[in-house]
Amino acid sequence: MWGYEKKLQYPVKIKNPDPVAAKIIMTQLGGPDGEMGAAARYLNQRYTMPYKECKAILTDIGTEELAHQEMIAAIVYQLTRNLTPEQIKRDGFDAYFVDHTTGIFPQSASGLPFSTAAIQCKGDAITDLFEDLAADAMAL
Repeated sequence: MWGYEKKLQYPVKIKNPDPVAAKIIMTQLGGPDGEMGAAARYLNQRYTMPYKECKAILTDIGTEELAHQEMIAAIVYQLTRNLTPEQIKRDGFDAYFVDHTTGIFPQSASGLPFSTAAIQCKGDAITDLFEDLAADAMAL
């Protein structure tokens, strides 16, 4: 199907922890317009696409969104590793930390867990493609 190269296409090298930035960037992973929703959207909509070329494009885009998830998770991990208890409390990361410590849990910046409720798969090619356009317009 496709090959997986075990390295990030764009290496992430963050030296200093920043839980405030991590909370904001986390929404790009599991928020309503994040990479998890994008991957699910494209990879599920491809099944009802009537044209093989469009189905192939949706498959390619969906797998690219999986790579984006990997980069965002690497960013969040590096922003939260080695946090001190003082940083966790001072920077408002304590509510997240209580439930997940520094594990990567996909959620929005406001703390809502990832949900596929924000995406659509209607089975109509035109409707689905318009939904894709709208969703990508909202992505960061």
